[in-house]
Amino acid sequence: MTHCVASDALVRGRGISWSVPPAFRTRASAPALGGCYNRKTMSLDFLIETSDGKARTGRLHTPHGEVETPVFMPVGTVASVKGVPQDVLEELGVEILLGNTYHLYLRPGLETVRRMGGLHGFMSWPRAILTDSGGFQVFSLNELRKVTEEGVTFRSHLDGSSHFFSPESAMEAQIGLGADIIMAFDECTEYPADGERTKASMELTLRWAERSKKHFEKHKREVPWGSPQLSAVSFQENRVGTGAELRSAGQPWAAVPAPSQQTQSLFGIVQGGMDRELRRESAQRTVEIGFPGYAIGGLSVGEPRSLTREIVAATLEHLPADQPRYLMGVGTPEEIVEYACLGIDMMDCVLPTRAARHGLLFTSEGKVSIKQARYAQDQAPLDPDCSCRVCQRYSRAYLRHLYAANEVLAQVLNTIHNLSFYLDTMRRVRHSIRLGEESRFLADIRSRPNPSTPPKQA
Repeated sequence: MTHCVASDALVRGRGISWSVPPAFRTRASAPALGGCYNRKTMSLDFLIETSDGKARTGRLHTPHGEVETPVFMPVGTVASVKGVPQDVLEELGVEILLGNTYHLYLRPGLETVRRMGGLHGFMSWPRAILTDSGGFQVFSLNELRKVTEEGVTFRSHLDGSSHFFSPESAMEAQIGLGADIIMAFDECTEYPADGERTKASMELTLRWAERSKKHFEKHKREVPWGSPQLSAVSFQENRVGTGAELRSAGQPWAAVPAPSQQTQSLFGIVQGGMDRELRRESAQRTVEIGFPGYAIGGLSVGEPRSLTREIVAATLEHLPADQPRYLMGVGTPEEIVEYACLGIDMMDCVLPTRAARHGLLFTSEGKVSIKQARYAQDQAPLDPDCSCRVCQRYSRAYLRHLYAANEVLAQVLNTIHNLSFYLDTMRRVRHSIRLGEESRFLADIRSRPNPSTPPKQA
């Protein structure tokens, strides 16, 4: 597919915000504006389509598909979004998933995943994937880790065995996993932390970012996409018919390779704790190192949510406006709307899936704790405004029964609904931004009632 870039004046004349794809700024051989480039040779490009204030909509093109932004990315920590099979995720409209290097490194092991064509082949997922470097998970081990200049020695939470992650080994692991977007190895600063500790941690993350990039650039062609037994045709083409010929050959659906010219993309991570000045310095120096996208890390680690928002807004001021901006590990439905309105393009959080497993469901009328007895005779759908397969078929009474009976199906249905709600929320956000109504949409989200809280008696 060849994509032609319109002139700046032409695009602005249509009322569309436009930005140069990152590859244009970093490749000396990039075509002049108004020329054409072949998307099959691009590892990542990000096109901003519309903007309204700080909020913007765009399209992120990866080797395994296009992602509309702003986007919420479901978390599949161990190559699985708990309880939800991949065909259902496709039906829900998921365009990009997260995997975690730390957990996959421990189980099933990197070599197993690599031999099956990377995560795409291993989990039979044809669309985009992002992997976290494992830095946050190692940080979470607390007493089971030791940080040095070279990297982090840690003990497995599974069996207590000792392991070591460095920027180089984290890159090697993520290259083996084969995600479209991978993250530089960083140190997540705890909260609270004093100024000296926060600055030292930020400096270490910057040095690790340089080492991550150096190793990635040297080895990025070693990505395990595809299988020599399959031709480079699209995943969807391989699914036409019953697919018996593929199954009889023992090939995973998603073993179809991305175009051979494409590689993964490495994002840098901004740290700096809760210090606005250190965040500014971290952002500017990370941008100087040079990455095709930037993540804001080290938040949602126990600080007040008002402080989280303050740090996000302050950090965004120092990140390139024409590159994807990823806020790691947030948040509630209200928060993902608010951060999209601040100009964040990518977000992830375990909240919708974790909350679902504990019976907490998000609806257009507020949060519902389905375990409560008040829903035992409720024949209404969970959310009358939701079109997901759960709300279209099952009553609150049935969902409450499944949860009370400790049925696995309760977790499955609850998770499907919560993911659908989050994804639908982001679709509405994108639509509102295109219409120039994101502020009103945010106000509507904030004013939702909470039906799980009984009304006060007069």
